[in-house]
Amino acid sequence: MPFDSDIREALRPPGPAVDLGTIDPRGLVGHDGDKDRAEDELVQVGEELADLQERLFAHRGDAAARSVLLVLQGMDTSGKGGVIRHAVGLVDPQGVRITSFKAPTQEELAHDFLWRIRKGIPDAGYLGVFDRSHYEDVLIGRVRALASPDELERRYDAINAFEQELVERGVVIVKCMLHISPDEQKERLLARLENPDKHWKFNPGDIDERAQWGAYREAYEIALTRTHTEHAPWHVVPSDRKWLRNLAVAQLLLETFRDLDLGWPPADFDVEEQLERLKEEDPIG
Repeated sequence: MPFDSDIREALRPPGPAVDLGTIDPRGLVGHDGDKDRAEDELVQVGEELADLQERLFAHRGDAAARSVLLVLQGMDTSGKGGVIRHAVGLVDPQGVRITSFKAPTQEELAHDFLWRIRKGIPDAGYLGVFDRSHYEDVLIGRVRALASPDELERRYDAINAFEQELVERGVVIVKCMLHISPDEQKERLLARLENPDKHWKFNPGDIDERAQWGAYREAYEIALTRTHTEHAPWHVVPSDRKWLRNLAVAQLLLETFRDLDLGWPPADFDVEEQLERLKEEDPIG
């Protein structure tokens, strides 16, 4: 086991009011800090996780089939893409649905903020991933004053009700805030600018957003405090160490899948009959 305790508990923010200043972005959350060993541990986690995710996918036609939704939030360069590649990438992609939420279109703005989110909810049997999510509407909405204080309060309540609805429909929600320090973000942005192969990943707007670091931190703390619920708790993942971030999210998914207690679906045909048919088959004749 990569961590010395249940990673879900280790990543839960202390409450009731969340203060990100008390959570170390370089924290090891119970890992011994051996990066080389972590690479082997990630492979081991992936083997079991892939098996359990295949079982979930095999049940996709069942009336009572569940689904898992991984919500990834974090400041620019915190590693949402890295988590998708290295943690979500451990499982069979045919059972994964990834939705990336950018700035809303005019059509989306004409509807309630959850309208576009509902279209990305994974079907039964699938692992869904939100690269950013409905939380953008209370983060950017607060920092950029795109919504009034009353509207923001309505959105927090709407999010809690929406997530409760999903849970009642059989969706297991895993919410991760990828917690990065401003110094580490600066190093990652510099690395993108200094490497021509990474220029495509750089957006000058990232520096504008970085100037609002304090406001975003406050917005995250309010959002986490208001929406850290029993049915959809938050997990704050230290993300200055990329390898620790990826392993922690992978282990978090593994423990989530283990709780589903998934077996293989029984055959809906007579196995012995089909074995006899196959043995008797003469494809040449």
